[in-house]
Amino acid sequence: MSVTSIVGGWTTWNKLRGNDDDDWVDRLNHIYTVVILIIFALFTGGGQYAGDPIQCWCPAHFTGSYVAYTKSYCWIKNTYYLPMEDTISPDNDSHQTQELTYYQWIPLILLFMAFLFKFPSFVWRMLAGNSGINLNKIVEMTASTQVGDHKKRDGIVESIATYLDRWLEANRQYHWNVMVRMRQRASKFCFMCNKREGTYLTGLYLFTKLLYVVNIICHFFILNAFLGGFFEMWGIEAVNSLAQEQVTKESRRFPRVTLCDFKIRQLQNIQDYTVQCVLPINLFNEKIFVFLWFWFVLVAIVTCASFLMWAFRIIFRRTRVDIVKKYLKISDQLQHPSDKKLCKRFADQYLRDDGILLLRIVEKNSNDILMTDLVTKLWSIYLEKPAIRKEREGEMNGETYA
Repeated sequence: MSVTSIVGGWTTWNKLRGNDDDDWVDRLNHIYTVVILIIFALFTGGGQYAGDPIQCWCPAHFTGSYVAYTKSYCWIKNTYYLPMEDTISPDNDSHQTQELTYYQWIPLILLFMAFLFKFPSFVWRMLAGNSGINLNKIVEMTASTQVGDHKKRDGIVESIATYLDRWLEANRQYHWNVMVRMRQRASKFCFMCNKREGTYLTGLYLFTKLLYVVNIICHFFILNAFLGGFFEMWGIEAVNSLAQEQVTKESRRFPRVTLCDFKIRQLQNIQDYTVQCVLPINLFNEKIFVFLWFWFVLVAIVTCASFLMWAFRIIFRRTRVDIVKKYLKISDQLQHPSDKKLCKRFADQYLRDDGILLLRIVEKNSNDILMTDLVTKLWSIYLEKPAIRKEREGEMNGETYA
């Protein structure tokens, strides 16, 4: 394997991994969970299609071709579970209600689940570009400044701040008419209705967060329906079995020994057979879904908590001022008494929701030193605005004359 192929593979992984224009909870959903599901899908799929997933105890007069037919038929048709102490009923209709219909499709359902976990990330990537800013490029540039020459670092921070200033000024209302006023009213109820009100990116990100929450909750219902109505409490049952030292006991959820009914036509005679089969793959399927239950519970908790935290930050506008004030205090920029009021206008009228969201995402992917420099530079650019500079000069002169 050449160095070029290794580098190419690493580049492909980086593309698959996606951008860093979100937080670690999002990446827990659309990167780590997806990788886990794909690994499990490849493992179970390899055991089914490359190995020998089923073995059946056939009658003595069955030849090699009969045995192969029996194994293939029982794998495709489904088997059913019946404890050894129970009597086999001659009624085949009752067996259909006990059939295990899911074990052949586990690799496909795992891949489908991986797609569902990646889907909110696709929505965010496709629609975030409509905001007019390359959020991923901003995050990459800020990450590159964490290590390097001091002068080069200051230059990059200044470039980022200038770029953000142009973006913020470009996405403002420049004319007023009936449609603009209607969009303004609509933006109070729908964040994504008006990009020029500075709420598009924020609304989209909160909507993406909501998709992650809906996705992880729906997975419990999807797997519950797919596996026959037991997944919602599967992890607790597995822990109870482990506590009671019943690990080796046959599981009704993923039984290793099952039964299979089939008919053989010989001329005009139809002979019924019931054979006992072993499903070695269920030994691994059981452990995989126990792990997934606990993993999904963990992901659900942190995803719901993250959504509530971001919703609180967005809905309660006071938090917008807090993040700006935090870094301006670090750099000792709030010296004048009027600076505190100006800081609120800086957050509410200049940065607005989308600017604050961008700063929060940069904060999640960088450090306090970089954030202090970036916010301070944006503050300096804001103070140089003609209207703001004139206002500050008037306030200082009035205070001096007084």
